Order: sequence, then C-alpha cells, then structure tokens
Amino acid sequence: MSDECRAGCGACCIAPSISSAIPGMPEGKPAGVRCAQLDEHNLCRLFGDPRRPAVCEQFQFDTAVCGRQREEALITLTWLEDNT
Repeated sequence: MSDECRAGCGACCIAPSISSAIPGMPEGKPAGVRCAQLDEHNLCRLFGDPRRPAVCEQFQFDTAVCGRQREEALITLTWLEDNT
C-alpha cells in the first residue's frame, strides 16, 4: 500500500548506504550514518535538485517498508540494509 512520504522522517536518509557521491559526502554514505544533506527537520536539502543521487530520487514510500512511524521505518530499512 503506497501513501505519501512522511515529512520529517528521514529514515531513508540514515539507515541505508548510498554508494553514489552526495554533495558533502563525495565517497557516498555508509549505512546508519545521517546524510550530510538531511537538515535539522529531517528534510532533504537536495529534493528536486539534479545533484540528488538517483537511488534517493527513486525511493518510494510504502507502508510495507516505512511502517506507520519513523521508528518502524528505521528498523525495517536497517534490517533490509543488513540482510540484502
């Protein structure tokens, strides 16, 4: 079941690794590390910016992955990162 992304969650910008270069993180982002482009409100500073990595642009909110709250998303995304 797809819904809209929860503004201020930021779990997808913390839990997974990102191998692409990100402004401020030229070597990419390790799993479990907060993205340099995630602001103090857990919003992506690169949203709509062509420098945003393709993997970030392609991520789609889904309750099966993101759960009903931020903590569920962090648990699921961390599990997926560790086990896939």
